[in-house]
Amino acid sequence: MQKTSDINVVETRTLPSPAALLAELPKTEAQADFVVRARRDIHRLIFTDDKRFLLIVGPCSIHDLESGRDYARRLSALAREVSDRVMVVMRVYFEKPRTTVGWKGLIMDPHLDGSHDIAAGLRLARSFLRDVIDLGLPTATEFLDPITPQYMADLVCWGAIGARTTESQTHRQMASGLSMPLGFKNGTDGSLQAAVNAIRAASQPQTFLGINLEGSASAVVTRGNPDCHVVLRGGAAGPNYSPRHIAEVEAALTKAALARSVVVDCSHDNSAKKPELQPDVLRAVLDQVATGNTSIMGAMVESNLVAGNQPFPQPKEKLRRGVSITDGCIDWATTESLIRELHARLAPRFA
Repeated sequence: MQKTSDINVVETRTLPSPAALLAELPKTEAQADFVVRARRDIHRLIFTDDKRFLLIVGPCSIHDLESGRDYARRLSALAREVSDRVMVVMRVYFEKPRTTVGWKGLIMDPHLDGSHDIAAGLRLARSFLRDVIDLGLPTATEFLDPITPQYMADLVCWGAIGARTTESQTHRQMASGLSMPLGFKNGTDGSLQAAVNAIRAASQPQTFLGINLEGSASAVVTRGNPDCHVVLRGGAAGPNYSPRHIAEVEAALTKAALARSVVVDCSHDNSAKKPELQPDVLRAVLDQVATGNTSIMGAMVESNLVAGNQPFPQPKEKLRRGVSITDGCIDWATTESLIRELHARLAPRFA
């Protein structure tokens, strides 16, 4: 009989079930309590009159666990200093969507050598999330593969669906079952309607194909995620965080009977993909907050120990410590100064 399936499949590797990995690397009661509190706080920032500002900041992606922990320790100390006005959440991104090809993140290629040891990647990702939470830092990540949440979503405080996947039915369905506040980015072309439609879809009950904790194929039935909101990241036509753009977003959310809650991503097309412009974007956003805007409740910034990025792939021993191998970032000194400036500029809101 002629073969009609798996013609282009070279190999399949069995992974541990989510239940097995969660048992191998369990969360403590203290970690669980922290995640619940952080998610509740983020909900309040997004949907109530809590005056604090949500800042989601950190490396574009995690590829070096040691430098990532160094960054987390520094950010944790600073986050405590500014916590009365700013809720700092660390970017802990393990999955990277690629326009064509490239390194797809720590989960998919943890050894940075093309070996694609996904089992090891899942273990490292889960371990790193525990480390960050133990420092008292809430965690944020993008959900790209619909299976990975079963392995680590219990340790994530805020989630994102990226610009390339906001229109995806699979990701909207997945989002409807996630347990944390979650931001949908506008499309890469800058269009907002896809994100609005995604929020509406994700807030509704859904049934879809997935896996359960034992790793068995399952029909997953959800109640819908009520904690979704818009993330503006610019688009092909340029930035979309100006007062005019924010007013358009507010009108679209009101028309769709959705909460007027917006996070501005200071990176990507909002900074013309020039990481050094991110502070200027945040300052422009804060100018709107200072003049009374109440729909902008947070921002995202890509930051690392060292500014810029470095080409990859290249031999691991040649990689510079603390430098991104994906999108360029601002350095730690700039980050620290920017967060302190943010804290100072928010003072009038609490007067």
